[in-house]
Order: sequence, then structure tokens, then C-alpha cells
Amino acid sequence: MKSTSATGTVAELVAARWGDRRPGLWCEDTVLTHHEVAGGAAARAALLHDLLPPGGPPHLGVLLDNTPEFPLWLSAAALAGAAVAGINSTRRGPELARDILHTQCRLLITEAAHLPLLQSLDLPGVRLLITGTPEYDALLAPYANARPDASRATPADRLLLYFTSGSTGAPKAAICTQGRLAAAGRSLAGQFSVGPGDVHYVCMPMFHGNAVIADWAPALTAGAGVALRRRFSASAFLEDVRRHRATYFTYVGRAIQYILATEPGPDDRDHVLRLGFGTEAGAVDAAAFERRFGVRLVEGYGSSEGGAAVQWSAGTPAGAVGRAAAGLVVLDPRTRAECPPAVFDAGGRLLNGDEAIGELVNRGPNPFEGYWRNPEAEAERRREDGAYWTGDLFYRDRAGYLYFAGRTDDRLRVDGENLAAAMIENILARYEGAAAVAVYAVPDPVTGDQVMATLAGTFDPPGFAAFLRAQPDLGTKMAPRFVRVVERMPVTATNKIHRALLRREGPHCADPVWWRPPGETSYRRLTAGEAGGMGKAGEARKAWKTQKT
Repeated sequence: MKSTSATGTVAELVAARWGDRRPGLWCEDTVLTHHEVAGGAAARAALLHDLLPPGGPPHLGVLLDNTPEFPLWLSAAALAGAAVAGINSTRRGPELARDILHTQCRLLITEAAHLPLLQSLDLPGVRLLITGTPEYDALLAPYANARPDASRATPADRLLLYFTSGSTGAPKAAICTQGRLAAAGRSLAGQFSVGPGDVHYVCMPMFHGNAVIADWAPALTAGAGVALRRRFSASAFLEDVRRHRATYFTYVGRAIQYILATEPGPDDRDHVLRLGFGTEAGAVDAAAFERRFGVRLVEGYGSSEGGAAVQWSAGTPAGAVGRAAAGLVVLDPRTRAECPPAVFDAGGRLLNGDEAIGELVNRGPNPFEGYWRNPEAEAERRREDGAYWTGDLFYRDRAGYLYFAGRTDDRLRVDGENLAAAMIENILARYEGAAAVAVYAVPDPVTGDQVMATLAGTFDPPGFAAFLRAQPDLGTKMAPRFVRVVERMPVTATNKIHRALLRREGPHCADPVWWRPPGETSYRRLTAGEAGGMGKAGEARKAWKTQKT
């Protein structure tokens, strides 16, 4: 499906930088002007024209760290009317090969450091281009004098095929056209007043939509500079920000927690950074980040596929993402009826989560452009009613403000009550020993789920139990039955907690697990025998029925 709502192309934005001699791209010791970036993109677009003759999808895969070659090939694809599939460098073996072949990449742009990932993979019809080699330079040499020409591109041309989060099932490569990406860049540049004098620090991986859509695109739109970090580093964050005089950055997942975990210094505010934009920082960490660095974090919500977005605005209550725009509703997935507004007590505790929490659905116009070669996943998002179902849980207050409550996969049903993992995580994040927290469901041997939490940091069982008793907004079903203690939270390539792995392992893992037997309020160490017994459904049901009160 092609978007008809967006006008303008990314190719036009690339071509507009021709003749701009200001420094525009930094990475380690490399500095390129905007003009050099436009010229480099034109050379690669001309090469693409010769290497991708008619007859197949004009798709190229990019398996690179955040080096200058990544935005150069994005820009080149825009000029050539081609599409870039961002290939996740943390994938391995058959899964990596499946991503490349699923997106029908005819070229794969990579670097020497990633060649071991490709050894023994069967990639028929895929030509490798290895950056930084004499052969690569020789291929580009004949096109050194190319000038950017945006005339071949249209707003409806596919530009991005980027894989959404998830670790199971068939690949889901979301489609993003030039028109949608250009529109997103204009919208964010306007929302955050991005200008030519800004420098965007791109430290999230560019194979993911966050870095391209929320960081690179608004910089390109405004003529701002881009500073690349090859891979995210919390310890190097402040040094990079100062070195490049960065003013804006994006984040996802646990990135903010990792930065806050670095050693504070007296010069933490010695920089010109003014804004961070992202998701999953949480109110506690966002406040701590602003206190320490003097930088405001704006939490936004937008589905990776573009089907729904919520913008923060002045007056948004603490904990809310923003006000629901026209067409955005919270529906009960079972009845498809609209959920009632949230009811809070005097302390801000949600009293009717069982009925107020539902899936965020966009009944209005949206720019969702589908998944590449995955009609089943596409049908799950756009159902027979024509609305876009986000797969994310929310609740709304009476004023129309929306509160994120997790993914639909993060919903728990404990003793007949529906709970949202994100709400429990926000409470457990207050625990003094918690550097990071993840909450998820493990099967109850009788029926439904039990709450399990993984905690990175220090864990004192009596102190944790006392902490839980002191939380006024912790519902009676919310206290974790199991607590797994880790030194470092397992994360995906985009620094999001690897929930699928945690769910899959449950209490059967190598890390220490503490549990609260049914009817008790204190925690004790889970023994190997107890964990093994829980894996046997019949024995576990019997034990649970005997102990449960």
C-alpha cells in the first residue's frame, strides 16, 4: 500500500544540500560537508543505477554500523528510487539470511568487520559490496563527478524496509515511502524547532526506524548536522555530545538508564545539548536525567509502522504520553467496545485497570504502508473494520490523555484480573536497588498467569518485601511471585529489554531466582528442585492447589 497523504521526497532534501559547504557529517575522525554528502550520495545512486538493472525489486541491504556509509547509501537510494533494508547486525545464521532474502536484496552493503556473520550463509542472487576496500573505491571512482538528481524519485517510492521488534514468527519488514519519511522529518523538525545550526547525535542503530525516522530525517529536512556514533556507548555519550556540540538525540529502551549509571561529574552540564526524544525512559529516569544534565527528555509514542502517533504537549499530566488525537481510541480486543475512562484514587493509583486498559486503535486516516511480503501480519494490523490496531496497551483519563501500559504481549491475567506489565514496572523502578526492571507473565500451574520480574542491581529479599508493602498503588495481584536477579538486563540490538527471552526462560535460568510461595509475603531462594517441579504441569498444579490461599 502506498501513502497518498505525504508530498515531497527525501531525494529532494538530499539534492538541496548540494553546494552547502558547511560541515554536515561527523563520525570519529571523519568530517564531511553537506555538499560532500550530497555528492557521495549522487555517486552511489549512479552506481546503483548500473548495478540494479530493471527486472527485480530495487532493494539493497545495508549491514553496517553507524558509519558515514549508512546515511550515504540511504541518500543514494532516495536519489535512485531504490529501497534500503536495514539488516540487524545482532542477527545470526539462518535468521540473518532470512532477513536478507525476505526483503529481496540484490545488493548487500557491508564492512569487513561484519564479514564473519555472512560466512557459510547461502545468499543466492545477492552481490556483496564491502566498504573501505580498494575494490569498493574502484567501483565508485567512475561516478566521482555525479551530481544529485531528484527527478526520478516520487513520494510513493519505497525507501525503507525496516524490521520491527520481535523474535519469533516470519519477518515483519515495515514499508516506509519517501513521502512518509519526508513528512515525518518535516513534522519533527517543526515540533522541536530544528534549524541549520543544530547537530543531531545519532547513537541508536541506523538499521532501526528510530534513528532514521526520528533523528536523521529531521536533520536532513532542516539542513542540520549529523554526528554518528558507530555503536551506542553510555560511557562515551557525554564526551561525544561535547565534541560534536550536539543539540538533539534520540533514544529507545534502556539507553537513558545506562547513561544515568555512569559516574556523575561536576561538569555534567557543560554541553549544548537541549533535547532528547524517545521512548521507554520512564518518568523517574527522565526527571533524573534533567536534574543531572539539564536536558529535557520528551517521551513520544509512535508505532514503528506509522499507523498511530501521540504527541506530548504542554499540560500533559505526569505519566501520560499525550492527548488522544481524533480517531485514536482504546478498545477491548475481545468485544471491540471502547474501554471506559481510567479512575484514579487520591494517590494516582489506577483503580479500574481491568476494564480501562485496552489496545490503542486508530480509526482515522493513517499512513501505515504495510509489511513487505507478509499479508498475515498486515491483516493483524489492519483488520476488517479498516482501523489500525497498534498491538500496544493504553488507558485514557476523562480529559482524553493517554497512558502507555505495555505491549499486548505484556498483558497479564492474574486470578481473573487483567494487569499491564508497564504499570508494575513503574512501581518497581522506585526500589532503591533497581537499576533496571522488567515485568512479564509466567504460567500459573492452575490457570492464567503469575507475575515475574527481572531486576538488574542489588536485591535484598526482606527489604524488597517491605518496599512492596509500602507502595500505595501496588494492587493486591501485582506483587511479583518470582524475582530474577541479573547483573545486566538482556537487551535487543536497540537496547530494548529482551522480553521474549525472559518469558521463554521464566524461573528456569542460570541466574538466582527468589520466589514468594503462595500465601506468604516474604521471598526465599528458589531451589533447583522447586524450579524443576514447576516445569512439570501435573505436579505443579497439585502443589499450587495445596499451597494457594
